Amino acid sequence: MKIIIDAMGGDNAPGEIVKGVVDAASSLDPAIQYVLVGDEKTVTGCVKDAGGKKLLGDRITVVHADGVISMEDDPFDVVRKKKNSSMTVALKMLADGEGDAVVSAGNTGALYTGATMLVRCVKGIRRAAIAAIIPFERPMLLLDSGANVNVTAEYMEQFALMGAVYMEKLFDIRTPEVGLVNNGTESHKGTPVYVETFERLSANENINFVGNIEGKDIPKCKCDVLVADGFTGNIILKSIEGLGSYFMKRMKKMLYANLATKVSALVLKKELMQFKKDFDASEAGGSPFLGIRKPVIKAHGSSDARAIMNACRQAAKFAGNSVTEEIERRAQFLQKAKPAEIEGSSAGEDQGDEA
Repeated sequence: MKIIIDAMGGDNAPGEIVKGVVDAASSLDPAIQYVLVGDEKTVTGCVKDAGGKKLLGDRITVVHADGVISMEDDPFDVVRKKKNSSMTVALKMLADGEGDAVVSAGNTGALYTGATMLVRCVKGIRRAAIAAIIPFERPMLLLDSGANVNVTAEYMEQFALMGAVYMEKLFDIRTPEVGLVNNGTESHKGTPVYVETFERLSANENINFVGNIEGKDIPKCKCDVLVADGFTGNIILKSIEGLGSYFMKRMKKMLYANLATKVSALVLKKELMQFKKDFDASEAGGSPFLGIRKPVIKAHGSSDARAIMNACRQAAKFAGNSVTEEIERRAQFLQKAKPAEIEGSSAGEDQGDEA
């Protein structure tokens, strides 16, 4: 297996990106090879600085690309103005069969646009979606988490199918329960698109639909896959990330208030560290773009070496479990209704780097 990494994408590139790949090559499956794409001289130097000199030419190779997609670039620059950027070269290599997956911590909108236009969508899937695991007691996959602001019921039905396949294949859940984000549990609640989505999911015998999920019930883990449009999903995801950070700060303040609470903090140290770990984005590694023909993993823009190593682990698991093949097989059973095309997918908008 070969994983291609955009070495120049992200706030901490290339140093932390390269270090994460060196750590992955040193600790993960020895059969996995890694291709770092970026300025050859700079990236090679970073590999050596990270202690990976012996891995060069064997487990790790470097492919030169002299351009970089910044966080400020227009997403379409990945296929228009910066065709020799590290992100574009990495995606082209994936599309041409020179690797099995791509990992990037770069511009989310550009990565989504490039993946859609260069690697292309799975046959039968109209829009790819960003999927993210919500770190509650029961793992819950949220999609779309930021790629498609404007959607149709058909798109959301496909999000449900793709999410179910992902949870089945990677989390060994036989019949994943699928819920639809809404402002009420009744079937008639929400916008017309959400009402139609409810009807489609209810009628689809290949999706284990459990109904609408209100915002207050999301932490109660009532489903394995949570479906939303990209605008709503992104707000939910970032709200949860923010609340996790807020709770940790509040608990730290309470537990370090006096000697008695400090003793309590020592007793609870293990549990507190686990709570912090659950809400740490670096533990998940990244968010997969479901619906693309080959695995593309979007790591957090601020990813450190540990996050990149975990993103490589995730990419390898994704590529090795035939997720896209199963999505394509099941897509043929979806309803064939053809709603009017909607313009304004945020593939052409910069969604930031936290989706």
